[in-house]
This record gives sequence, structure tokens and C-alpha cells, in this order.
Amino acid sequence: MMQLVIDYPDALPDALRVSRNEFEQEARMAMAVKLFELGRLTSGQAAQLAGVPRVAFILDLHRYGVSPIQITPDELAEDFANA
Repeated sequence: MMQLVIDYPDALPDALRVSRNEFEQEARMAMAVKLFELGRLTSGQAAQLAGVPRVAFILDLHRYGVSPIQITPDELAEDFANA
């Protein structure tokens, strides 16, 4: 597995009142959620990036204001037309 290293100020976790591990997990989750929202990753790929089970990832999406169903209005209309 590859590794991404991101520098951040030492005081940042303290400023957010979280531990270093909590901050790093939240950053991984935020990156995974955004890539999922943009359609760059599937929910399974995003969950793997976040280091959580797929179901946990999907259930946590509401915390970020992201729907687990990523479909455009045009795609939905096309699905209805094909049904």
C-alpha cells in the first residue's frame, strides 16, 4: 500500500480539541468523502481510503452533508425513462 504524508502544524489537533490520531482519522475521512462526492471513488474505495468498513463509511456521510446516492438529476431522469 502507498502512503501519503501531509505536514500540519503541531498545535492543530490541540486547537481542534482532538488527539493527533483523531485528527488524522478525520482528515482521511474528509478526503475520502470528498473524493466519493466528486465521483472519483466508489463507496468501497472511499471506505478503504478512510480505513473504515463500507457500511460505516456510508452511515457517516450525513456528518459531511453528502448523500450516499450519488446520481445527477439527468441520470435519474434517464433511469426513470428506461424503467
